[in-house]
Amino acid sequence: MIEIIFFIVLVSSLAGLTIIVYQKSPLIPETTDSLSGQLKWKNCFNQVKESLPFKNFSLESFLQKILSRIRVLLLKIENKISSLLQKLRQKAKAKKSINQTDQESSFLVKTWQDDNYWQKVKKFKKKKPLN
Repeated sequence: MIEIIFFIVLVSSLAGLTIIVYQKSPLIPETTDSLSGQLKWKNCFNQVKESLPFKNFSLESFLQKILSRIRVLLLKIENKISSLLQKLRQKAKAKKSINQTDQESSFLVKTWQDDNYWQKVKKFKKKKPLN
């Protein structure tokens, strides 16, 4: 249901955008001709760079901050993965020890429940020669 609503919103917004572009299409060639000499990327970039919020902006310090935050995030992820691996190893070790104790106890139960246990031991001793 929600996907249908999102699809309807998407289609209607694209239709509205198409209508606006179609209506303004005759004006686009006029504006590009009049502004072609005025707009240059370097002038535009310099104007933005000299504006008040970006006057003291340093790209190097910005990159340092971003990279340090990414590093911290990766270290947190690595720590989380390490703890999850440790938990999985502990669970596997616990399961293995439980299975071993189950096998040992089932062997003991089988041997003590077997009525012919001592006869089997005697036969085994007879078959195995002593040095």
